[in-house]
Amino acid sequence: MNPNRRNYHHGDLANALTAAATQLARDGGPEAVVLREAARKVGVSATAAYRHFAGHGELIHAVKDHAGEQLAASMRTELARTEPCPDPGDEALRRLRALGIGYLRFALAEPGLFRTAFCRADIYAGHPGGAQDADMMASPAYQMLSETIDALLSCGLMPPERRPHAEVFAWSVVHGLAMLLLDGPLSHLPESDREPAIERALDRVADGLTG
Repeated sequence: MNPNRRNYHHGDLANALTAAATQLARDGGPEAVVLREAARKVGVSATAAYRHFAGHGELIHAVKDHAGEQLAASMRTELARTEPCPDPGDEALRRLRALGIGYLRFALAEPGLFRTAFCRADIYAGHPGGAQDADMMASPAYQMLSETIDALLSCGLMPPERRPHAEVFAWSVVHGLAMLLLDGPLSHLPESDREPAIERALDRVADGLTG
């Protein structure tokens, strides 16, 4: 009998396995999420783990969802750092910048979780071309961005012809910058240059949306 084995109430083991797998992702990215390793860390058998997750694909989907929630939490935290603006246009621009900064802060602080949030779960599950990941447009992060862009439109800062697919533009710029800072040539950018680069990129996102 494993002395580390714990007794779980119904439903607790699934949460414990997800938490253990999330820590694996935090430490090593999506490649590190392995159901048997999560079971070992929790102190249960792989058989017990498979009662809650049919396979690796289900586990990594759970971790992706959790990582996405933490990304959204980082964006909300950044929104709360500054006071709302009384002017609707200024407030929409404040929110747009804060969401971008919160997104980038999460990427730089939690690279393993960030990479996992956007990985192709079907590939890591060993079934490329299988069931597709949940629609990112339903994610909290995407919803916050979409609502902010709607606010830019409603207060007259965004021309109506720029509204279609505006989320894709803004998201692509910020996500691309995050990946350059994590894994690309900007990973060696000195701290003194990193913040100005982030600010300039977010300025260009605002300019591109508002014209």
